[in-house]
Amino acid sequence: MGSANGLVCSEEKQPLLSFGVISDVQYADIPDGRSFLGVPRYYRHSVCVLQKAVEEWNQEKPKFVINCGDIVDGFCPKEQSMITVKKMVNEFDKFNGPVYHLIGNHCLYNLPREKLLPLLRVPSPDYHAYFEFSPIPEYRFVILDGYDISGIGWAKDHPNTLEALKILQEKNPNSDKNNPDGLVGCERRFLMFNGGVGKEQLKWLDNVLEEATNLNQNVIVCCHLPLDPAASSFAALLWNYDEVMAVIHGYNCVKVCLAGHDHKGGHSVDSHGVHHRILEAALECPPGTYAFGRINVFHDRFSLLGTGRMRSTEMVFGR
Repeated sequence: MGSANGLVCSEEKQPLLSFGVISDVQYADIPDGRSFLGVPRYYRHSVCVLQKAVEEWNQEKPKFVINCGDIVDGFCPKEQSMITVKKMVNEFDKFNGPVYHLIGNHCLYNLPREKLLPLLRVPSPDYHAYFEFSPIPEYRFVILDGYDISGIGWAKDHPNTLEALKILQEKNPNSDKNNPDGLVGCERRFLMFNGGVGKEQLKWLDNVLEEATNLNQNVIVCCHLPLDPAASSFAALLWNYDEVMAVIHGYNCVKVCLAGHDHKGGHSVDSHGVHHRILEAALECPPGTYAFGRINVFHDRFSLLGTGRMRSTEMVFGR
C-alpha cells in the first residue's frame, strides 16, 4: 500500500474550491465490535465523528461534501434500517450545503436500492447510482456505482444479480463467497461484499471523460471500492478495476480517484500519474478521535487537510 504524503508546499494562492470528505461512518445503535480481522469498530461513536465533521465544515464553508459510502453498518438490526439511514442523512443535512452520497455494501445490506437511493437523494434512473456534476467550469466530479454488478442490493432475479453470482462462481471456489481462502493476489477481490461496474456504466464513463476532455476539464472519480492495487488491500478492490482504469487511462483528464471501503486508508500514484486516495474510516475512531477532511482544489493539485486518523495528503497532478 502506498503511504500518504505529508503536506509539502505552502498555499500560495486561494483554492478554486474546497469540499469535505468522510467515509465508512457505518453507524449502528449496537455495542462496539471488531472486524473479521480483529480491528475494533466503534458503532455508536461514529455518529459523533460525523457530527464533529459537520461542525467543522460549517465553520470552514466548503462548497459541498462527498460521503464515500457505507452510511450505516450491516449489523444494524434490520427493523431499524430505515430509521437509522434517515437519522444519518439528517446528520449530514446539518451541513450548510450539498452532500453527495456514494453507496457501499453496508448500505445495501440494510436497504434495497429502490428504498435506499431516494433517501440518499441519489439521481437514480432505473436505480443505478452513478452520476456526475461540475461545481465549477474547470472541474467535473464523476460518481461511480461500484455495486452496479452485485449480489446485494438488486432483486434476486435481477440480471445484475445473476451476472454477479456467475462471476463469483467462476472466480471464487469457496462456498462462502466472502471467503478469500485460496485466492492469490488481486484475485482476492472476487468476494460478495465487493462488486463491479457494468458495461452501460463503462460506456457512460467513457462518454463523460470524452466530454470533459473537450471542455478542458480536470476530473475526479469517486467510487466506494478502490481502483488501484497499490493503494488498497487486494480483497477490497472493485472486481473490474482494470476495465475502469483502462477507460480512465484512455484520457488525460482524470487527476484523482477517491474511495473508501478499505478502512485503513491508502495513497498511490499509478503509472499514468493518477492519484488514488482511499479515505480512513470514521467507524474505526475510538471515542474522542475523528477521521474526516477537507480537500482544497487547485489547477495543479489537491490538498487533503485531514483531521485525526485521516492523513493529510498533497496530490500534485502527474507526480
